[in-house]
Amino acid sequence: MSFLSRPPSSSKPAKPNAASARSVTVNAAFLLEIKEVHSDLRDELASLQLLCSRPISVRSQSGELVQRLADLLDKLALHFSLEEAYGYFDDPVYVNAAFSQRVADLRNEHAILYTQLCRLTDEADTLLRRNKLAALTTIVPVAFDRFAKRLLRHEEEEMELTQEAWCNDLGVGD
Repeated sequence: MSFLSRPPSSSKPAKPNAASARSVTVNAAFLLEIKEVHSDLRDELASLQLLCSRPISVRSQSGELVQRLADLLDKLALHFSLEEAYGYFDDPVYVNAAFSQRVADLRNEHAILYTQLCRLTDEADTLLRRNKLAALTTIVPVAFDRFAKRLLRHEEEEMELTQEAWCNDLGVGD
């Protein structure tokens, strides 16, 4: 039994899982470890943000932009797979319903974010193959900026849940 399986020490009473309602929670230790270990994802994201924040050379950087988007997509797939395999778990013995819903919502964002980056990467690749480099270097950076902001918000919200899970498990001093 995980340390997060015990009833949380919040003001809301914990309730045992009902067989009909599926609950989900986070394994704070593993989720935090996954985020710390995947610094290459953060580095690639920051590097791409920097690239997209400046004018992109149509001739020399178009291919680089597409390749780096593909690399980020691979890293994001691995990151989300590890988070879902080890950072989240279904049907804990006790869980706060509101917390469980927030966890489920964030977990569901993985598929949305991954699909969004897939589409962006495919669009960039198509523009490159069709030699529409001006469109590639103007449209893709703007779309990537929106994606990056959404991904960073998602990661921050997961960190907040991790902190909340730690506090619920350990209790907070008065």
